[in-house]
Amino acid sequence: MRRPDLIDRPGTLPPVPGRSNSLLLLALLTLAVLLFALITWQVAVHGPLARADERLSDSLVHPNRFWALLADFGNIEVAVPVLLATLVYVGRCARRSGAERWWREPVAAALLMAAVPLIVVPMKELVARTGPPVMGPGTGFYPSGHTATAVVAYGSATLLLLPWLRRTYARRLALTGCLALNVAVPVGLVVRGFHWPLDVVASWCLCGALLILLRLFVSRRPLSPSSSASPSSSP
Repeated sequence: MRRPDLIDRPGTLPPVPGRSNSLLLLALLTLAVLLFALITWQVAVHGPLARADERLSDSLVHPNRFWALLADFGNIEVAVPVLLATLVYVGRCARRSGAERWWREPVAAALLMAAVPLIVVPMKELVARTGPPVMGPGTGFYPSGHTATAVVAYGSATLLLLPWLRRTYARRLALTGCLALNVAVPVGLVVRGFHWPLDVVASWCLCGALLILLRLFVSRRPLSPSSSASPSSSP
């Protein structure tokens, strides 16, 4: 049974049932990795899944400025500043609350963001997938870097921000905004013709797995009286 004094208190992680929750996260992590491996294999050998992907793309592409604007939310210049601003805020709240190692979660999220190009760029070179016809000649479209940036930046920001939001509606708003951005960016990329659908699905799987690892890391920090105190109660 949940302790009443920990309900909706800023600085506390959402309730974690313990072992069952960890097993669920590990199952989702395994599924995401396996699905990413399957898609990568199909794209690399130009298998049936990749061919179906290209046929689907042909029916989805309708280039115009609106879809390009949606895709722009996955630009590093847009997504990373949002993440950095959130990390500064979360770090400040954690430090004011007296939490031990208040810098731990912000640093972990920053390192995860820095790891994205180190993972995605070599994959682009290795797979060397050509882009949709509207992109002309060239390779390096798999997986989608814009989708990866959006998933990790907005996902990490939301994951670390949620414990510090007092109201349920604020948490719902943050989750809704994160989900909306992570749908808008891939849709914009595919409909504009910047990427094949599987390019963005693969990035969802890859970076979803990275976010699960961050969630497991964050949830390991034990709750202490000092870390559960309200930031506004500090002098």
